[in-house]
This record gives sequence, C-alpha cells and structure tokens, in this order.
Amino acid sequence: MPVAPQILAIDLGTSGMKAALVAADGTVTGWAERPVPLTVLPGGGAEQDPVAWWDALAEVVADLGRDFPEHVRAVTTVCSSTQGEGTIAVDARGEPLTQCISWLDMRGAGHLRKQFGGFPSYGGISVLKIARWLRLTGGMPSMTGKDPAAHMLLVRDEMPSVYARTKTFLNVLDWINLKLTGRTVATVDSILTSWVTDNRKATDIRYAPSLVAASGIDADKFPPIVKCTEVIGTLAPSAADHLGLPTSVQVVAGAIDNTAAAIGAGTIRDNEPHLYLGTSSWIAAHVPAKKTDVGSGIASIPCALPDRYLMTALQATAGANLTWLRDKIVEYDDPLLSAGHISRDEGTIFDAFDKIIPTVPAGADGVLYMPWLYGERAPVDDPHLRAGFLNISLETSRSDLLRAVFEGVALNTRWMAGAVNKFLGAPVSSMVITGGAARSNSWCQIFADVLGMEIRRDANPVVVNARGAGWIGAVGAGLIGFSDISDLARNDDRFVPGADRATYDDIYEIYTSLHKQLAPIYKKLNR
Repeated sequence: MPVAPQILAIDLGTSGMKAALVAADGTVTGWAERPVPLTVLPGGGAEQDPVAWWDALAEVVADLGRDFPEHVRAVTTVCSSTQGEGTIAVDARGEPLTQCISWLDMRGAGHLRKQFGGFPSYGGISVLKIARWLRLTGGMPSMTGKDPAAHMLLVRDEMPSVYARTKTFLNVLDWINLKLTGRTVATVDSILTSWVTDNRKATDIRYAPSLVAASGIDADKFPPIVKCTEVIGTLAPSAADHLGLPTSVQVVAGAIDNTAAAIGAGTIRDNEPHLYLGTSSWIAAHVPAKKTDVGSGIASIPCALPDRYLMTALQATAGANLTWLRDKIVEYDDPLLSAGHISRDEGTIFDAFDKIIPTVPAGADGVLYMPWLYGERAPVDDPHLRAGFLNISLETSRSDLLRAVFEGVALNTRWMAGAVNKFLGAPVSSMVITGGAARSNSWCQIFADVLGMEIRRDANPVVVNARGAGWIGAVGAGLIGFSDISDLARNDDRFVPGADRATYDDIYEIYTSLHKQLAPIYKKLNR
C-alpha cells in the first residue's frame, strides 16, 4: 500500500531541533531530535547558534531517512514550527552576523526605554507610544527586553558595525525558511513582536509606517510578510543537498510554536483553550477579534487561521523548573539525574517523578513554590521575579520539594487562568493539555485539581508542535482545510478534579498574596 503524502514537520524549540513525518490526517510517523545548547550570558543575555540548528536539522532528517525511508521518499512539503521572539541579524548573502538573541534575552531593555521614552511614561515607555501600539498591534514591546523590538536596538546600539552590515533582521522561523528556500520573509505571527505591524484586520496584516519609523530600525531591514499557509517556494539546491530531499519539495511558511501548538492541539473553534506545558507554558485560544488586556499582559494576536486571532497568556518557565530541579538540586548519584538526559528517553524523567508525586499529600507538607526562575510574563510582566520555596522545615523531604514544584507551576497557571477567563468573557470549564511535560499523569491530575476543571490530554503531546506544523503545511498544500482539524484531533485521557480541590483552593488564597508581598524585595535583589 503506498504511503500517503508526508509533510516534513520541523519543530525547533529552545531545547533543540526536532522533526517528524506528518500525514494530512495528523498521523505522526517517526520522531527524531538533537539538543542545541542555550548560552546564558552575564547581564541577562541568552543566545543560541543558528548554524547549530541547521546542522542538527540535517542530522534529524537523516535519522528519519534511516528509520522510515518510504515515508521520507513520500515527503512533498516542509513546514516549520519554531520558538518565537528570537532575533538574528543576517547579511546580504543570508549569513548570520550574530548568534540568535533568544526570547529569554533581556539585554535590550535599557535600549528599549531609551528609544521609546517620553513624558508621560509608564515603566519608562511613553504613554502616547504605548497607546499607538495597542491601537495598531494589540500589544506592545515587553519592558523586560525579551523580544525583537529590544533585540534589534541592542544590535544597533552595542554592535554598530554589525548593524551596518545587516541586510535583514529575522526571527527564528524566518531564518529557517531562508535556509530552506533562499527567500527572505516573515510570517504574520513571527513579525508580531517586532511591534511594527497593523494587526487590526486579521486578513490583511501589514507594516504600519508610523511604527516602523518610530522603531529606530531602518525600514529596509524588515522582511516582507506572508501568511502562515503560503507556499514560499521549493527547496533551494543547497537545502535539498543538506537534507537529502529533492528540490521539488515545496515549503510552506509555517508558524512560531504557540501558533502551531494551537493547531496541533486541535483547538480550532472560537474560545476553545489549550494549556501547553513545555520549557515555558501558555494558555491559548482562537478568538474572532483583536483585543488586549493591558493589566494582565494578555492579547489576541495574528495566527495561522486567516480570519482569526490567537489569545495567548504566557508563563515564562514551567517544565524548566523540573529541569532545574533535576540538574541543580539532586545528588550526583541520584537516579533522577540520569533520567531524561538522553533525549530519546526523555519520558523516563516523568516516569520517575510520577512514582514520587503520589507519595506526598496535596499541599506538599506545607511547602509552597514560586516558579519564577526567569521573571514572569502573565498575568504580570515582571523580569525581577525569581523562584523560591516557602515554609521549609526540618521535616521537609526532597519529595515534598518535588511536589511543591509541580503544584507551584499549577498554582501560577490558575493565577493566569483567572485573567484568561476575564479575557474570554466566560469561565473555562474544560481544557486540552499538551506539550512534552503533559506526559506526567501526576501533573495532569494536579492541574485538574488546582484549576478545578476537566483536563483532556492530547494523545501524543510531545509532537503537538510538529503535528501543528504538519497540519499548517497540509492546509498550505491543499490537502485539508482548517475546519477538518477538530475531527482529526485525538485525546487519550481525561482528568477531573478530585478530593484535593478544596485543599488547593485554600493554598491558592495564600499563593496569590505572594507576588504583592515579594515583588518589591525581588526588585531590590535583581536590579
């Protein structure tokens, strides 16, 4: 029986390069990955090497070719999902002049305030400029400096010779597409956090001349904008050689990770949310209109659906807290240390955690954990926040600390979910959970208990971004329509609130007071 046409779905996250083979019905055949290191620099810097991404992509495609040769021969389309809010300066030949300045990088914050200051101001940014951003884009640059608007100013002000040689500033997705096709474009979602587009009409996202002029960046350094489903070309000869694929394979523009996950989770209908649990986490739902909640930092933004927006509320670190616990807290000979280090067996870390979590009662013996390892984005945008355990005693065990970390991320998500309910205009009563960390049964149950709602788990949460890229590619290739996806999505388990819900209600009242009490202290400690 012949193999159905396949989409090579690229999934480039902060942890590394992944790829899968996806059919139009959402069937995922094959999965390969390679880690790519993140370099953390003094002063709030965080970078990755884009050349290492490209080399890793060849390796994962080669893995798929060895394991699934017939499916790789059936590839007709390539489509990518990548981390967002990264910035790469490229020269006229498309070669990178900088490392990728990551979405975690805060070094541009001061340059942002210098460029956009004025009186009256909010957080050092002109109120009049904020009003214009909100009216045209629906959002505004993060005052933490964690997006391209600040990254580009960092290059301009601290690397003037690089800025002078820069032909174009590209987000992560845009650079991968450039390498694939030789064509320089940005998608409607990858360009968003440059904060230079008019997003008032979902079907016509375009540059706003006033925002481009005010950005401090030369207008010709911004790439043309395309829809996520646009076929932007076929594989360039160099890319075809690099990947071992024919030059006839077409490339669909794709999307950044939160856009792709919303498609991959099957949450296509209006106001239908999903919770993504990865290194970071978010709650997202497609909505019919552009809207912004300034107080909580939640907005609806351009997305893969051509006539819709995607509401996204981002939590800066979620699964990263477990990685920190594993790598920085456990003893050198602890079995948790090796669990999950080999990427192909990453699920073993969740198996290990799931053996420990049920042995500790809800509430972690009174220990509370605040999961702000690298600041926070929603429902507060505060780069000074840091993680912490509260109420440790002589009786506190490592198992208590572990459960407290799981609970802390869930409590923080409930804090964020309150703002999401307000944004959507009605309480959410059921939610799809997806992303690699959703493999933990214990964590899924904790989320159900803490949020007080039904949690429906994606049947294959690890591949949600790749599946989303595959479906976006399938739509772009004309194999399916977006309206088909709801019926193609699959959930494998259902978690409902249990007896621990009341315990978490009491704990949540305490948790919500912590930010107000501790934020001034963190600001003094982390200037």
